[in-house]
Amino acid sequence: MSTTGTRHWASVGESTFVAGMWFLYGVNRLLGRLPFRLCLYPVVCWYWACTPSARHASLQYLQRLQHTHGVLGHDPTWRDTLRHFCSFAETLLDKLLAASGRYDVDRLRIEGRELMSRAIAEGRGGVIVTAHMGCLELCQIMAERVGKARLTVLVHTAHAERFNAILTRLNPEGGVRLLQVTEVSIATATLLAERVAQGEFVAIAGDRVPVSHSKTTTASFLGHSAPFPVGAYVIAALLRCPLFFMGCVRERQGHLVRFELLDEQVTLPRKQRDAACAALAGRFASRVEAMLAQAPLDWFNFFPFWDQAAGAPLPAQAHHD
Repeated sequence: MSTTGTRHWASVGESTFVAGMWFLYGVNRLLGRLPFRLCLYPVVCWYWACTPSARHASLQYLQRLQHTHGVLGHDPTWRDTLRHFCSFAETLLDKLLAASGRYDVDRLRIEGRELMSRAIAEGRGGVIVTAHMGCLELCQIMAERVGKARLTVLVHTAHAERFNAILTRLNPEGGVRLLQVTEVSIATATLLAERVAQGEFVAIAGDRVPVSHSKTTTASFLGHSAPFPVGAYVIAALLRCPLFFMGCVRERQGHLVRFELLDEQVTLPRKQRDAACAALAGRFASRVEAMLAQAPLDWFNFFPFWDQAAGAPLPAQAHHD
């Protein structure tokens, strides 16, 4: 993969700040969703107008989704990219509602509930590979509905600590924790091994290449070869635990959360390591693609996804959705 002249996704300037999130959350709580939209949409339109790189990335994604699955029913235009941005804005509110326990659980449908319930009942932890789509904060509701599950989410941005503070303030008893890492060190791997051994789950994004110079693989996504990180698969192999897929997309007036078992126990033979990682990334990409065919505006990677640059310098304030 050529990275010449390409910025790493983490080098995009910080566009979310805590005070703004609290303000919008308060507007919705006091006045409802319509006033929330009236406050947020001008900001979204301004950001859409001022970030051509994000607009181009959105259009490229929508064009490839339409070409592969035909779900939009027409060739995407700039208007569709604005709708894409607005979908992300709506999801910001859903994230805070989910974290605060104010999301209507009757609007949530869970597929693969039995799979996770069985693992929890047996005290078996595991690695969950997920993607930047839909409202992943709904995994807190999942934890409450399928059993006493505890989840650690690995993120690659320093902003995680501030966002973690928001989640903790909204729900001090929540079972979801964010762990900010630049790379998985021996100390981090030991911590994760301890948590999985105690029956906890570790969630890792499988759709953004690492900030550090880490190995990636390639897999077909929407008809084109794309880079994918191998961290989730390496960690699952090191911990000798099951590997699950988790995805979330909007469905009618609510959301769908889907769990699937990708591998009962990941093994990466030394001589076939690259091929094994590529196969697992291919399974992951196919699951993501299938869910996006149901909800095309729920993909929240507003950067050149098919040309991600690994190893770019991390700025003082890295981007976080």
